[in-house]
Amino acid sequence: MIAHLKGRLESTGIDHAVIDVGGVGYLVGASSRTLAAIGPVGEAATLFTEMLVGEDFIRLVGFASAGERDWFRLLTGVQGVGARVALAILSALEPNDLARAVMAQDKATVARANGVGPKLAERIVRELKDKVGGVAIGPAAAAQVVPAGAGADAVSALLNLGFRAPEAAAAVAAAEEELGAGATLDALVRLALRKAAK
Repeated sequence: MIAHLKGRLESTGIDHAVIDVGGVGYLVGASSRTLAAIGPVGEAATLFTEMLVGEDFIRLVGFASAGERDWFRLLTGVQGVGARVALAILSALEPNDLARAVMAQDKATVARANGVGPKLAERIVRELKDKVGGVAIGPAAAAQVVPAGAGADAVSALLNLGFRAPEAAAAVAAAEEELGAGATLDALVRLALRKAAK
């Protein structure tokens, strides 16, 4: 498994980049957001990668952040979402926006991506709702994963108290940002309640 590539950006295309690592050029599929973030051709570049292996292919997909790679893994775990559709979604939505859309069950936002119809968008938000708590929903979502369970449990607690999903997700995200990664569930819920009440 190739976890990341660090080398020189040799060239880019509409949906891929070539990274030269020690004289070997790796062709890496990527979202338009990643291609815009990795810098100019000829300069040093680092990409987090996911290796896809099929019966008749081996393919690398690259990401500007580990958070984007985590979202790719979640998306491709949904039936009907292949690598191409997952990259289209990540081209259309930042990980932070995608997390909020899933938490709010906002299928219209997900459906903005090329190749994603209403039925597939609904399946994506429905299947990922319970999994999105492990992926950061705060401003640093593109690069950071929160401790599994704490954020999701805090959102769930607010939902059980009658808050709507978007309010709960936003309040917990703000609380996580203020308290930091090591916050306990109790502290997260208390601060999120104060923020949601404002």
